[in-house]
Amino acid sequence: MYIVHLLCSSVTTQSGMALISIEDLAELDDEQLDDDVTDSSEPMDDEQQERLYAHWQAVGRTHQVSVPREMTGPIQEMTRRNQEREQVPFATISRHEKMGEVVFEERVYPAGKWACITKGEKLYEQSISMAFMKLMRFICKENSAGRYLGMTVPVVNEVQVMDDGVTFTKDILTAYYLPAEFQANPPEPTDPDITIVHREPLRVISRVFFGTTTEETIQRQINLLWELLGDVGYLHRQMYMVAVYENPGVPCRRNEIWFIRRDP
Repeated sequence: MYIVHLLCSSVTTQSGMALISIEDLAELDDEQLDDDVTDSSEPMDDEQQERLYAHWQAVGRTHQVSVPREMTGPIQEMTRRNQEREQVPFATISRHEKMGEVVFEERVYPAGKWACITKGEKLYEQSISMAFMKLMRFICKENSAGRYLGMTVPVVNEVQVMDDGVTFTKDILTAYYLPAEFQANPPEPTDPDITIVHREPLRVISRVFFGTTTEETIQRQINLLWELLGDVGYLHRQMYMVAVYENPGVPCRRNEIWFIRRDP
C-alpha cells in the first residue's frame, strides 16, 4: 500500500473543510502578490511574507481552514518553486475513445517509493487536508536530508468502501511520489505519522473528471465509470484512488478516478 497525506496537526478545521493544495499557490492574485514574490528565488522581505501569508489564509478560509504561523516557511518555499513539478511516471496501455475524446484509459505505474500518511477525520475533505499539510512540511525540509525535496503530481488519495458498496471508511490514505532524485535513497521524515513505502507496479483504469472532490462527487464518478466498463471481474470494488492534479479552488480543476486491477 501507499499514498499521500499532508497536513500539520496544528491546522484548525471546521465542518465541511476541503483540501488546501500546493496548487493554490499557482493561483495567486496579482493584486495580492507581485511577480517578485512568486517568481524570485531570493528570500522574501517582511512585507512580501505577510502578503503571502494573508493570501494563504484567504485561500484557507474558502476551505474552512485556519493556517498556523508555523506553516509560513513551507508556504514560502513552495511558492518560490511552484513551477518545479515532476510528473509521476507511467505507461499508457490502452485508450477507449468516443467521438475523438478519451473516455478512459489503462495505465501502469512502475514500482517506486511513496511518502504515505493516513487520516480518519469526520469527512473525506478533512482527512486529505490534514494529510497534505503534513506532507507539505516533509517536502519542505522536515526530512533527514534537510532540504526541499520537490513536488510531484498527482497526489493520490486511496479510499476504501464498506460492504454496502457506497459508504467510505473513515481512514483515507494519501500518497506523495518521491522525485526521481530520491527514489534510490529516500530521506526519512521527521514526522512519525509519515512513512516511506515501496509500492509494487500498479495497473489502473483512469478517467478524468473536473471540479471538487468530496465523498459525493467521488461516488458519482465511481458509479459512472462502472456504467462505462460494465460487469468486469478484474477490478477491485472496495478500493479506489483519487488522483489530484490542480487547485481545488479552480472551478474546472482536473482530477482522475482510478480503478485498480487485481493481480492476475
